Amino acid sequence: MYHYYPFTRHVNAYTNPFPVYPEPYPCYQTENMYYPTYPYNLERQQPISGQATWTEGGQVTKCNQPWSSNEYMTVAVGENTPYQCGQTLKVTNPTNQREVLVTVVDQVKGFPPNKINLHRKAFEALGVSPDMGVINVQITPQPQLEEEKWGKYLLEVTQTAYPNFKVTDYNSVEKTSVSSNRTREVYDFKLQSPQESLVVRGTVLYNPNTDRVISFDIKEM
Repeated sequence: MYHYYPFTRHVNAYTNPFPVYPEPYPCYQTENMYYPTYPYNLERQQPISGQATWTEGGQVTKCNQPWSSNEYMTVAVGENTPYQCGQTLKVTNPTNQREVLVTVVDQVKGFPPNKINLHRKAFEALGVSPDMGVINVQITPQPQLEEEKWGKYLLEVTQTAYPNFKVTDYNSVEKTSVSSNRTREVYDFKLQSPQESLVVRGTVLYNPNTDRVISFDIKEM
């Protein structure tokens, strides 16, 4: 078992091997375990079947980002995966279709590409009890949001404004050049709580020359 986090609930995830990808992807062997290999571009674009455990996090992370980022909607990934520090991943629980967007804040040596370690709050947001220890998930990288930093900015604002909801998806609505020193970007975010779902529209007006925020607004649709 991995003992990277001092507060991680350790479960023997290896009693059930990690879900593997369909042929023709080859496998490599590490410590008597076989893990799939696959093209980088495919991993960036399509959901990946894998497993998630949970942790309470720690004071120090390899990404120098706290586990409390994004209202604890955070995750650790393997060191040798293409996922980058600060990247956003969509994690889906296929048994109930609950989803959550999480930020990569740490990296773990030896984790295969389809294994992630969620913060406990993100794990619970998938509609399961921490007593489960390990669950099957779908992992979808969100490269578009990484390229659109103001979308990520609005994501964090929205998550903070709705602490009892979890952001499960997003959509870029528009990007408009208002003037030479003013640009407006609009995003819609899908939020979910145990009781209801909402769509919130976030708008940010900023100076593209200085990257300073002029104003921002969020409202329920």
